[in-house]
Amino acid sequence: MQVNLMLCGHLRCRRKKIKHIKTKFVSFIIILILFAVFPQTYTPKITDSKHKVIKDSIAELFMLNLGNKKQAVMIRGVDINNPIIIFLHGGPGYPCISYIRKYQKNLEENFTIVNWDQRGSGKSFSFGINRQTMSKEQLLDDLDELVDYLCARFKKNKVYLVGHSWGTVLGIEYINRSPQKIIAYIGVGQVVDYHESEKIGHKYTLDKAYEKNDTKAINQLLAIGDPPYKIASDAAIIQRKWLNRYGGNEIHVITRNEMLKGSFLEPEYSITDAVRFIIGNGYSVSKLYKYLEEIDFRKNNVTFTVPVYFCAGNNDYVTPSVLVEQYYDCIKAPKKGLFWFENSAHDPQLEEHDKFYNVMMQIYNENR
Repeated sequence: MQVNLMLCGHLRCRRKKIKHIKTKFVSFIIILILFAVFPQTYTPKITDSKHKVIKDSIAELFMLNLGNKKQAVMIRGVDINNPIIIFLHGGPGYPCISYIRKYQKNLEENFTIVNWDQRGSGKSFSFGINRQTMSKEQLLDDLDELVDYLCARFKKNKVYLVGHSWGTVLGIEYINRSPQKIIAYIGVGQVVDYHESEKIGHKYTLDKAYEKNDTKAINQLLAIGDPPYKIASDAAIIQRKWLNRYGGNEIHVITRNEMLKGSFLEPEYSITDAVRFIIGNGYSVSKLYKYLEEIDFRKNNVTFTVPVYFCAGNNDYVTPSVLVEQYYDCIKAPKKGLFWFENSAHDPQLEEHDKFYNVMMQIYNENR
């Protein structure tokens, strides 16, 4: 009898433990679901060595109504009195809020840094978005509202504008449209001539395949023929795959890895936002890529009334730096500069972020 009682007691205890484990597991699942459905995202405060929030610093991540559409904006800086830099991300539809903070830490010391998930991208994507508003002109209108909002809030007359890849299309057109609001423009991975870029990128990739005697790459690249390719077609995917493999996009693979890590590990993005990023990327490409295909800035965008600077990765074959140099030679601006990043491809602001900081400080000192 005593043995039976002990056995029963042991079984009851075991059941309680199992029930407790099940309860914890269910609670964990519920928390995950709530986190996915109602994500709480933020950007960490800027603190000193004693972990106290620095007076006059700013660290905000919020939704701002631009063009009657709520869009994600992140603002960070040590001192709100510093000049403003607006970063225009690439893609279309490839925002960087999820991972960019650690690459801009130095910049935060001397500038108020603004990153924006453009309409239809990342945190700004929603299934209810009006397709008719997905146009280059609307994004330029959104940008204009953002500039006005920032200038009014921080009591500034002008801002610095940095465009990357697709963002340089918006940047070049915006500085012609509203030069009075811009201190200086900085193009990183500057788009110049879309069709010529694709030809140069394809030749580079095929030459690299022959150099490495990579039979698989050679056969695939010859089979797809010369560009242009249809958006997201098998040919386009094959060409970009081998371009990436041979370092014509990034020498050190950063953006894809950092986006994935940032979406799961950094507080600026939730799992839901990561899903928005993926869907929004495809959606933005389908609606906006046609504007890239029209571009040859050498024809009608060569005279500017604001200082213009380019940051060119020596190994960039997405927006080939040879074209950026040609474009630089033909533009006229009050001040201009071309900065080479020898150890970078299409993302010098990430691959050599310390050097990018030094370039921005040089541009700042030239335009004070």
